[in-house]
Amino acid sequence: MSPISRGFLGHRQQGVDPSRVPPGQHVTSRFPVLSAGPTPHTPLDEWSFTIKGEVAECVSWSWDELRALDSETIMVDIHCVTKWSKLDTSWKGVSVDTLLAGVVNETEYVTAWSDGGYTTNLTLDDITGGRAWVAYEYAGEPLESEHGGPARLLVPHLYFWKSAKWLRGLIFTQTDERGFWENYGYHNHGDPWLEQRYQGD
Repeated sequence: MSPISRGFLGHRQQGVDPSRVPPGQHVTSRFPVLSAGPTPHTPLDEWSFTIKGEVAECVSWSWDELRALDSETIMVDIHCVTKWSKLDTSWKGVSVDTLLAGVVNETEYVTAWSDGGYTTNLTLDDITGGRAWVAYEYAGEPLESEHGGPARLLVPHLYFWKSAKWLRGLIFTQTDERGFWENYGYHNHGDPWLEQRYQGD
């Protein structure tokens, strides 16, 4: 069986502004859990977040160091490639801009990597300029493991598989290197407003 799921059966909610829902999506009040493998459970005292690869110097934060950085509360709509959208989700985390302050690099490609071996590729433009966060709270509570806790990438303007669960770092690369789902046929960029679900879309 292919690991690609072609759809989530949901319904448009009454009273939802249709301009907030990308083509082919259905609004849900639930938060479906979709994962490619078992849920990792890394103890917080063993957790770290690292920026490495084509950078002048690698940098890393422990859990306590990450939590000590300036944080933001973000209210965003999220859109899954399996065709569900969830509106007005609330998160707390550290902006990727904050993490990259002082990081010297000359590349435009980034791979997010996670516990469990998951990766996804992004461009630097897609995770900077106030467009991405390392999120560790959801709806005012610590982010649950099933939803990517203790911390996940949050890139709400792209399909949600780009918001890598169980995030452990970013690798800067000279070339665009496809991640886990991209190698299984998902679109390389993943813009929900352009319905960039699969290769060729």
